[in-house]
Amino acid sequence: MFRLLLVSNSLAQTPVAFLGSNDLYGLKSTVGAVILLPKYEFINAFSEGLAVAYTGSLFENRLYGFLDSTGKEKIPLKYHVAWDFKDGLAKVQINEKWGFINKRDSALIPLEYDALEEFSEGLAAAQRDGKWGFINKYNETVIPFQYEGTLSFSEQLAPVLKGVKWMFIDRRGTEAIAADYDQTDVFSEEICGVMKNGKWGFIDKTGKLVIPYQYDLVMWCKEGMIGVGKNELWGFIDKAGKDVTPIHFRLVEDFEKGKAKVEYNGRAFYINREGKEIK
Repeated sequence: MFRLLLVSNSLAQTPVAFLGSNDLYGLKSTVGAVILLPKYEFINAFSEGLAVAYTGSLFENRLYGFLDSTGKEKIPLKYHVAWDFKDGLAKVQINEKWGFINKRDSALIPLEYDALEEFSEGLAAAQRDGKWGFINKYNETVIPFQYEGTLSFSEQLAPVLKGVKWMFIDRRGTEAIAADYDQTDVFSEEICGVMKNGKWGFIDKTGKLVIPYQYDLVMWCKEGMIGVGKNELWGFIDKAGKDVTPIHFRLVEDFEKGKAKVEYNGRAFYINREGKEIK
């Protein structure tokens, strides 16, 4: 049994989901007062004042909508897939077609695309009839649907797949770095991981190779540090390609505020930018 308490608006500002004894999810305030009795298969964390919730099983009758902080269905459960709100828009899907809605449940980007990525630097990658291009928030085609694949814009450049090779374009759709790569990441801190012949290295925005192809896997550059992998183990290098740690960690995370979490010999701990363990 759950006892429903009346809670003030101040307590309902940042509710959290909880799992009830019926294996369904409800909402509680941050001080534990029940706002919504468990009734949903899942409730995601709140983003921009709304939380994705759904009912139904994975393979039949699953419907997604959005709850507000009082537990009210602000947007009815009618979508087959829904993502969190970001910058006032949420990506949703019905019958395999994707679009974006606002918080009033108006489709600002009609549900007409076969696939759709979130907006980045004002543009979203979208797929139609097997080809990818980019649209703006007015649903205008900014870069034509002509690519076999794409990643999002980052630092004014986007990787796109033309034929079997990846290249980079600018926001006008002009080629910035020629099609020469088997796989790419996106730019971060002025460099980007690219792969040739099964090995990863890094290029700058002119396409110059600044870190040779030698790694099995790579991470983004964060705070001037890059996680790199060989033989299923990880280490760190700096932007110049200099080794900061040996490649001997089982797991590593990105640097944040001068430290990164790593795992070695079954023990997790943090290291600093010199690769030294810190408390």
